[in-house]
Amino acid sequence: MTTLQNVAPQDIEAESFRIIEGELGPTDFSPDEFALVRRIIHATADFSFAENLRFHPQAIASGLKAIRAGKNILVDVNMAKSGVSKPLLKQFGCELICLVNEPETAALAEKMGTTRSDAAFQRAADMNIGIVAVGNAPTALIKAMHLIDQGTFSPDLVIGAPVGFVNAAESKEILHQKDYPHIVALGRKGGTPVAVAALNALLRLA
Repeated sequence: MTTLQNVAPQDIEAESFRIIEGELGPTDFSPDEFALVRRIIHATADFSFAENLRFHPQAIASGLKAIRAGKNILVDVNMAKSGVSKPLLKQFGCELICLVNEPETAALAEKMGTTRSDAAFQRAADMNIGIVAVGNAPTALIKAMHLIDQGTFSPDLVIGAPVGFVNAAESKEILHQKDYPHIVALGRKGGTPVAVAALNALLRLA
């Protein structure tokens, strides 16, 4: 017979974190990196992210610097905007930007013969972006890396977690080879909940 746990509502997150820490055991992550790993596992109930996540040595510090400077955060889908902590964004003066559904983006995508995700990132490149977080569209991640390589885009941190079967794993492998600060979930797994969890963990650390 299944027995439900009697946990007070305000204690559910702490109890979830305790369970995650107990099941994971010791890891090689730094305390700040582990804060992101733990929150991503909490959001997905998928412990494989403890094996798939990779952190550039300056990733956490660069992300925190961007947040504390009040720089904006660029995401690839509007779903991400509903999950990131609004009070923490407001506290630091950061704005969450997603242009994918704007008519101007659709027009630019048609003109360039590309996806709306690609066009959205093209439009956002000069909007004081400190962190890029991609959880859905590999084309958005590829565009971000292309703009950075061109020298026309300079975010402090790129979070790459697109999910899927077409160019998701490949785009993340390319990001992992870059020498600028990044956090990447290798392989096919990822998703907007992963990107949002990483952002919320960074905001809390900040």
